[in-house]
Amino acid sequence: MAFLSSMNIIGSGLTAQQLRLDVVSENITNMNTTRTEAGGAYRRKMVVLEAQDGRDSFRNVLARSSLSSNAGYNTAGGVRVTEIAEDPSDLKLMYDPTHPDANEDGYVEMPNVTLVKEVTDAMAATQAYSAGVTALNSLKTVINQALEIGR
Repeated sequence: MAFLSSMNIIGSGLTAQQLRLDVVSENITNMNTTRTEAGGAYRRKMVVLEAQDGRDSFRNVLARSSLSSNAGYNTAGGVRVTEIAEDPSDLKLMYDPTHPDANEDGYVEMPNVTLVKEVTDAMAATQAYSAGVTALNSLKTVINQALEIGR
């Protein structure tokens, strides 16, 4: 059932892009946060994705080809999230001596979140998500047409 691994690949992409959108919304929400639990200003977060090649080990191929209970085991390709990393770029300094988090010189460390970057990332994630939905709809059409052949 090759279409099941195709669904797994598309599903992994949809899940990864949804997480990307979640992280972008967290960044935008905290773009003025000057105090975190860890101390200091909020740092922009980024989702790190890694491709899965879908290559099976010899053991997995043998298990699928035999009549064992592992015959349905399938390793699909796709994408997975390896980590949610903090952006190491410098925090912005803003002069506001009245701010409670200002240092002795009157500067406040502001998050390294730029609205333009976040909107661009959100647009890219939305386009990738949309492409995944289109691929899923195409796969559903193919599956339905294959079922019609059997009638």
